[in-house]
Amino acid sequence: MAVDLIEASIIKLQDLMSSGATSSENIVKSYLERIDDVDQSGPCINSIIESNPDVLEIAQNLDRERGTNGPRSLLHGIPIVLKDNIDTGDNMSTTAGSLALSGHKSDVDALLVTRLRKLGAVILAKANLSEWANFRSTKPISGWSSKGGRTLNPYVLDCSPRGSSAGSAVAVAANLCTAAIGTETDGSIMCPSSATCTVGIKPTVGLVSQSGIIPISHSQDTAGPIARTVSDAAIMLGAMSEPERLGNLSERANDDVCSFYTGHLKIDGLENMRLGIVRSPYDFGGRVNDIFDEAINNMAYLGATIIDPVELNNVDELMHNEMEVLLYEFKAGINDYLKSHNNPVGMGCLSDIISYNEDNSSKVMKYFGQELFIMANDKDGLDSKIYLEAKEANIRMAGEEGIKVALHKHKLDALVVPTGGLPWVVDVLNGDCSSGHSCRPAAVSGYPSISVPAGFVAGLPVGISFIGDSYGESKLIQLAFAYEQATNVRRLPEFLNEVSI
Repeated sequence: MAVDLIEASIIKLQDLMSSGATSSENIVKSYLERIDDVDQSGPCINSIIESNPDVLEIAQNLDRERGTNGPRSLLHGIPIVLKDNIDTGDNMSTTAGSLALSGHKSDVDALLVTRLRKLGAVILAKANLSEWANFRSTKPISGWSSKGGRTLNPYVLDCSPRGSSAGSAVAVAANLCTAAIGTETDGSIMCPSSATCTVGIKPTVGLVSQSGIIPISHSQDTAGPIARTVSDAAIMLGAMSEPERLGNLSERANDDVCSFYTGHLKIDGLENMRLGIVRSPYDFGGRVNDIFDEAINNMAYLGATIIDPVELNNVDELMHNEMEVLLYEFKAGINDYLKSHNNPVGMGCLSDIISYNEDNSSKVMKYFGQELFIMANDKDGLDSKIYLEAKEANIRMAGEEGIKVALHKHKLDALVVPTGGLPWVVDVLNGDCSSGHSCRPAAVSGYPSISVPAGFVAGLPVGISFIGDSYGESKLIQLAFAYEQATNVRRLPEFLNEVSI
């Protein structure tokens, strides 16, 4: 009954369970053993902040149900890891990585978790993250939280896993779970996926419910899947999505929900597609550019029409307005979250968290401060003219006058960009030395994107992103799958101590 979990896909595990070769209980046991061996000892990559104490009982119950009624869906018995800013109404905490919320347990699941459980998914553990999803300081350390410590990149241990969904991406990359859920406001799924040779989907804002997720911005926040393959990410996205956004699914079987996007997994999915290559201002260095150029050549060979370059409007103008929107919406959102959760562990509002951090600065702020918290707390309400004008300008410049113009002007199926620069060597004294990313236009507009592995530089993964129109996930999955299957870039992490040149 031993299970080889290395690179095991959702379909492979389902086949093993359906044939009786193994069970969800044994799969869960094997993942827990691997977490002990790789995450908590050995290389100690520290991606898991808390394991589900009830997980074996849950898996046993699902195994009995399978024997009696068959599987509920493709996710029946499949172990999933959640980022620790996603509520679970069980015996696990939801802390956003913050000691200020240590011990906070939600009474109910986030809506996306309810959907996953209904389909038979096993919530294995909570993943570490950049504290407060990287929205506490102007100079954070990606992958570090005061509750969970620092998550390491399993490819090169002294380099950043990027963030903020660092633990989710690292857990998937290191085969500690079958798939994971991250969240993104601006780059928090895409960047760690690129840095860990995994597939990340940042859905259209609204496709996945924000209910029960510790917020930053209701204009930009979304949860999304991180997996080792496009196929697994597509299954996860269907399971997570709001049914009304997928059409009338009220009478469909569970497998139809999980398979909503898998019909677009086509080997020839790049044929006759028109792709716009966005280069400026996304120059992340010669080696990354070389990988990007090779990816473009591969897509052309696979039948895509390449329009190179394509200009994307307003990229440089987005940052200021975006920060204004995030500050206003964070204050309102976190205060509402805390009130709706009955002031968890004494934290009734953002001011309480700021005070806690100051009182416990030796533990909470030993590496960086809380400048963004203070800036947000000084903002007025969401009826502020400054906020409303910034939000309107943001969405218009990034979406209607940005991505949509580029797509329509050249009759494109998608834009293609390098996801970001190389992961950097972690410096806990000076904070992130970010190499940049290309995520802001899709994040600000709320449009979808998907990052897939494209190559390696000195042992460090590099990803490319496909960006599409609002609710265009199906086409992006098609493009990404065809590219993934033709190039087969993903490889296992080697837990190198330093870059291999």
